[in-house]
Amino acid sequence: MSSVRIRLARHGHKGYAYYHIVVANSKAPRDGKFIERIGSYNPNTNPATIVLDSEKALKWLNNGAQPTDTVRSILSKEGVLLKKHLLGGVKKGAFDEAEAEKRFNAWKEAKAKAAEAIAKKAASTKEEAKKARLAAEAKINAERAEALAKKKAEAEAAKAEAEKAAEAAEATTEEAAAPAEAEAPATEEKAAE
Repeated sequence: MSSVRIRLARHGHKGYAYYHIVVANSKAPRDGKFIERIGSYNPNTNPATIVLDSEKALKWLNNGAQPTDTVRSILSKEGVLLKKHLLGGVKKGAFDEAEAEKRFNAWKEAKAKAAEAIAKKAASTKEEAKKARLAAEAKINAERAEALAKKKAEAEAAKAEAEKAAEAAEATTEEAAAPAEAEAPATEEKAAE
């Protein structure tokens, strides 16, 4: 096992970690002394932000440095392991340097197209979700407006009924008061006799 590792050194704070990609002695502490910093990795963004010096990483891999599993994944995504593999094919004589570069560029183009397709899909999904939220909100608002109009109509009907009842009560009290007034002079006449 090699004593030189390509690994991540943690930085940032609790809940928001980002990493430096470093070449270090395998016995050194995780965040301690390192030989060379070759990049950074921030998993907090979407997609994760990776800044990597591919040439330095390739040099260290060719010199025997062993990447950790996470760094191996990062190097694979960035195409460093593919480039190392293609250069191994050139050394063996399977194909020449131009062919290796052609294959690597074809891989990069395919990767860029795939990333663009993923970004478009994410944007369209986000847009569809926004439209669905707006439609649901419009439906809720319409229901609320309908309920409010119904409540208002009921209140108006109740108010009209109350006014009718008040008018009817007033009319009956006036009718009741009119005969009582008519009787009052008659009793006064009787009292005068």
